Amino acid sequence: MAMHPKRRNKLILILGLLLGVGVIVGLVLYALSQNINLFFSPTEMAQGKAPAHQRLRAGGMVREGSLVRASDSLTVQFVITDFAEDVKVEYTGILPDLFREGQGIVAQGKLNDEGVFLADEVLAKHDEKYMPPEVTQALSDAQAASLVPTLSKDQTTGVEPSNEALK
Repeated sequence: MAMHPKRRNKLILILGLLLGVGVIVGLVLYALSQNINLFFSPTEMAQGKAPAHQRLRAGGMVREGSLVRASDSLTVQFVITDFAEDVKVEYTGILPDLFREGQGIVAQGKLNDEGVFLADEVLAKHDEKYMPPEVTQALSDAQAASLVPTLSKDQTTGVEPSNEALK
């Protein structure tokens, strides 16, 4: 039994439209998946939870005394920490004016096979009391896991704890 030519043409048109829509949806989803930057704390990266060679964001406090500048280039190395684990970061470029050791940062880049984070962008906090929400959460999680001793200074705000609460 042969299909009527009008029906066959409609069927071909509908199948063509469905195929076209499917290809467009697939390309959009692929493009969106390439632009997702997942956040990982130093503990998560040290435990191997962060994928290597995939663009991601890493945040933490810059470890005091860890900043090393190359004398012949703009390459710098430093360590970020959540006070439970440390991750070495390499960055080539000009660091933000507010970048300091002991301050919170968020870096974007890729983790290599050796566990070194190769940053292509470094973002520093803009004042003394601000901490990126992801970094604050990572520091809180590390402290809550009892991996971190209680600090005398509140690391999320930089303010000494009030003695009034103890009275």
